[in-house]
Amino acid sequence: MNFPSFHAAAVAEFHPAPSVDEITATRIRVAKSAPKNAGAIGVPVGTEGDVPSELGLDRATLAAAGFEGKSGQTLVVPRPGQPALVAVGLGADSERDLASLRHAAASFARAGAHYGHLAFALPALRDVSLAHVAQAAVEGALLARYRYRPLKRKTEQEPPLEELTIVSSAGEDEVKRGIDRGRITARATELARDLSNAPATLLTARHMAEIAKVVADASGLEIEVFDEKKLAELGCGGMLGVNAGSSEPPRLIKLTYRPKADGKGAGRISLIGKGIMYDSGGISLKPNDLVHAAMKTDMSGAAAILGAMSALSALGCKNAVTGYLMCTDNMPGGNAMRLGDVLTARGGKTVEVLNTDAEGRLVMMDGLVLATEESPPPQAIIDIATLTGACERALGNDNAGIMGNHQGLIDQLKAAADTTDETIWQFPLDRRLRKELDSEVADIKNIGGPLAGQITAALFLEEFVNGLPWAHIDIAGTSRVETDKTWRSKGATGFGTRLLIDFLMDFKAPEQPKAKVKN
Repeated sequence: MNFPSFHAAAVAEFHPAPSVDEITATRIRVAKSAPKNAGAIGVPVGTEGDVPSELGLDRATLAAAGFEGKSGQTLVVPRPGQPALVAVGLGADSERDLASLRHAAASFARAGAHYGHLAFALPALRDVSLAHVAQAAVEGALLARYRYRPLKRKTEQEPPLEELTIVSSAGEDEVKRGIDRGRITARATELARDLSNAPATLLTARHMAEIAKVVADASGLEIEVFDEKKLAELGCGGMLGVNAGSSEPPRLIKLTYRPKADGKGAGRISLIGKGIMYDSGGISLKPNDLVHAAMKTDMSGAAAILGAMSALSALGCKNAVTGYLMCTDNMPGGNAMRLGDVLTARGGKTVEVLNTDAEGRLVMMDGLVLATEESPPPQAIIDIATLTGACERALGNDNAGIMGNHQGLIDQLKAAADTTDETIWQFPLDRRLRKELDSEVADIKNIGGPLAGQITAALFLEEFVNGLPWAHIDIAGTSRVETDKTWRSKGATGFGTRLLIDFLMDFKAPEQPKAKVKN
């Protein structure tokens, strides 16, 4: 992809998504044996059973060196004049799945961080196709080697991954299919990571729209961009209210993917992503600590959708998808919305603002209403957002939260989460808490009480979906990590990108009427 250059006082030229080019440049192939010019060869070893003979060590020797084969463990065995061998833990037989394999490949890629050419011996997983195994291995290795480097002047010691050889003696064609899909999904995730890692002064809502145009052209997507004038014509009071304190104008970016064979069975899904390019909290200013430095990632939901939709054409997705990226800053300028203000959402519903730091739901409500107005209407609406600190406090950084009004739809998303290791935990959409959103002066207020904030936020969003099957994914805790962790590299994780891809590829229209949600 040829991205435009963006200019700022401190940086002469800034490439917003450098890893897209890097991951394309990585050569990935399948071979029956590891090449002699590889820097390191990864050999998966479980906690039980025979040790692969190519490692040249028995279990007692491995144990003496502190290696037990636990998931993610590594032991580097240097060999003069030959590629280093790296024992990589797979865990117990009962633990082996795509997640543990992806973790093993990621651990190996980091253990061999000083090598530009790696080889990984592909293990077999019970009841899992070689294509899925190869895809997980490629995803783990590529995502683990991700680093955000466009603003660094010094050359790092860790070279880019130039070549990855997947070693497999069987199913070459199937392995190649997995490799191709793994590259596509990893590339989409790295696009989302790049955008979320970019400083907010260099990646504004306007720049996000320019990038989306380049991505759309390269990915077979239709794109329409709405500026502040068009947003006013649409009556998107949430977007305009949140943007009021910013010197940067907002952008609503609408992306449309139409399958080549838009047949009878094609599903219709709408995605809405929170794209707060920088969130100061507005008048309800956030505490003066390092949380501010992380607020450039408050657009991770929009980034995940752009990343996911960039992969649909290459993967041959058979379902039609529309994405709404709701992009703006939330700043405390002289014209900023104040506590007690009343905004009018697209469709006419009035909202009393009692916390300007509960801004994500205000931009999302306009997108949700626009999705319901599509003709024909979508069979499912999914929103994804770094929405609430309450969700992060409840689940930490490993699980996203999910709520919705249709259990069948939620179950499809949970299945995609399990496959991709982008795990989600379902909270009850407990409507007994809905009264906390009652307002004396408007139809609804934008915050509830001090407890269960993730649930009251979802109940607020539900007000705008017009009864259509809908699910809300809160990625507040999973959008970034402070240290390398499994396939997630330090910084923005791109969480939700692969989950959405898997969900969109396998989507089946939910049965009507809507199923009862488990509480």
